[in-house]
Amino acid sequence: DLRSLAADKGYDKKSLRESLRDLGIRPLIKHRIFAPYDHAHNARIDEQRYNQRSMSETVNSTVKRSLGFAVRARSWFREFREIALMCVVYNIKRAVKQ
Repeated sequence: DLRSLAADKGYDKKSLRESLRDLGIRPLIKHRIFAPYDHAHNARIDEQRYNQRSMSETVNSTVKRSLGFAVRARSWFREFREIALMCVVYNIKRAVKQ
């Protein structure tokens, strides 16, 4: 079950936040700074949980650099399968290095 979603300021959209809350998911999305109260919103974000997204960003960057940044499949299922296989290859490479 997805309990929270961490994203950067590029996903700061009121409708997205409301949709996530309707599904029972806590949005951990920093606010873009348009007004002084946006600083207050950002200060209330749980930094420990929000910073966990940096780990996934690092893995995504590594996978893109080593295995390519594009998928060749056209259908959703095949794209998903291709990405899953990229993750498997990444994990095997990492296990071999250790």
